[in-house]
Amino acid sequence: MKTALKSVIQLLALALVYFVCFVVVSGALLSTTTEQPSPSGAGAALAAILVVSLIQAAVWTYVIRRSRWNGWKLILTVFFVTYGVATLMPQIETAYFVTGLPPGMLPRLFIAGLIIAAVFAPLAVLILGKIRSHSNGSSAESRLTMPASAWLVRLALIAVAYVVIYFTFGYFVAWKNEAVVAYYGGNDPGSFITHMRNTFRSEPMLFLLQVGRALLWTAIAIPVIRMMKGQWWEAGLAVALLFAMTSAQLLIPNPLMPAEVRMAHLVETVTSNFLFGWLVVAILLWQSKWRADGAAGIHARL
Repeated sequence: MKTALKSVIQLLALALVYFVCFVVVSGALLSTTTEQPSPSGAGAALAAILVVSLIQAAVWTYVIRRSRWNGWKLILTVFFVTYGVATLMPQIETAYFVTGLPPGMLPRLFIAGLIIAAVFAPLAVLILGKIRSHSNGSSAESRLTMPASAWLVRLALIAVAYVVIYFTFGYFVAWKNEAVVAYYGGNDPGSFITHMRNTFRSEPMLFLLQVGRALLWTAIAIPVIRMMKGQWWEAGLAVALLFAMTSAQLLIPNPLMPAEVRMAHLVETVTSNFLFGWLVVAILLWQSKWRADGAAGIHARL
């Protein structure tokens, strides 16, 4: 009973930390108007931020508690991954697709995410009791050790998988929504093949951008894979949840994107990023030493 109560208190404390960080930093750096929002609008925004904060807290509670690492190594990893999934990856797309941002807004988005991650990471590790550094003598550091040729093959597979997932979910989930098509000023040719052909002709750089994002996603996943206890599926679940968590901020109303467009992108990105997170881990750990460590990983869970 005491353990369960402690866990609930830690989860709520972590959610409160993220909530306060997000509200304060966003209010200071990202406010685009001096007009006061309506009480109902302000209430809806705060409720959405609270939900996002609880999602962040729940995912990070699982990941941090199941981490082999502690202290500054874990703090730096949480900072790196938080900034990567919550700011870097989504704002790269913002920079490419959203042309109507207020002047100076894009760099402020990156700076705001940096500050939130820098405050959140050490407090999350502290609240969850992993602040003290110590060596557990595990074999985690040897995981993902493979020849350069094996890395090249795996990275190529990950890049192809991401491009396929990105455009498939983008077309069949998001682009089938009329509000999304209207928002971006496009059209639906009625065929996925035709849509891909038209996209490649008009925006070939978009394909290269997604290859680059696939490699960045992989870089974010690697420290999570290395630090997780247990068998390979725990790392897969952790990476999938962290990748999907990227989309949680679409729950928050913003003046730049209509609600219907946000919700369409929310469904698209949560499902595609969750699937991609699993695939990254499966491809990287395919026939790797982690598989040989499976038996040892069972008792490492304790």
